[in-house]
Amino acid sequence: MAAPLLFRAIPLLSLRLHHHRLAASIFAPTRRPWCSAAEPSRSEENLSSADNTTAARKARDSQSSKYHHRWDDAEYRKWKDKEDEILGDIEPISSLTKEILHSNRYLDGERLTAEDEKAVVEKLLAYHPHSEDKIGCGLDSIMVDRHPQFKRSRCLFVVRTDGGWIDFSYQKCLRAYIRDKYPSHAERFIKEHFKRGSG
Repeated sequence: MAAPLLFRAIPLLSLRLHHHRLAASIFAPTRRPWCSAAEPSRSEENLSSADNTTAARKARDSQSSKYHHRWDDAEYRKWKDKEDEILGDIEPISSLTKEILHSNRYLDGERLTAEDEKAVVEKLLAYHPHSEDKIGCGLDSIMVDRHPQFKRSRCLFVVRTDGGWIDFSYQKCLRAYIRDKYPSHAERFIKEHFKRGSG
C-alpha cells in the first residue's frame, strides 16, 4: 500500500524540486564559480544559448512578418513612397526654419539675412492661409523674436513697411503647402508628422 502512494508522490516531489531549483536560479545572485566542477558544462551553455537564440529569432520573425506583411500591401508601399517624397520636399525649409528659431544664429529681435528671408518668404509665408493679412500694407523684413504670449517660444514675425509687426506660424505655412501640393496624402501626413495643436 505504501509503494503505490510513493509512486504517486514522486512526480509531485519532482515538480516541487524543479520549482525550487528554478526559483533559486532566478533569484540567486550571479557568482563566479571557484572550481571547475561548479562551471556549467558546454552542453548546458549551448542549450541556454540556443534557447535565447530561438526566442530572439521568433520575436524578430514575428516583427519581420508583420513588417513584410505591410510592405506586401501596395497601398501601404504607395503611402510610404509619397511620405518620403513629402519629407524630402519640405526638409530643407523645415531644417532652415528650426535652425533660425532654435540656434544662436539670430538674437531675439534680429532681422533675417537677405538669403534666409528670401527662403522664408518664398517657401513659407507665401503659403500661409492668411499671408495677405499678415503682410498688410507691405513686407519690410522677416524677424525672429519671442512669441508675444509664450515667452519661452521663438517665432517668425512679418515686419511691415509701416513699422508694425505680427507673428506667423511656419507650421501653418508648411501644412498649407502640403495640402496644396499633395492633396490626397496631406491629411495623413499632417496627422503623422505635425504635433497636435499647431494649427
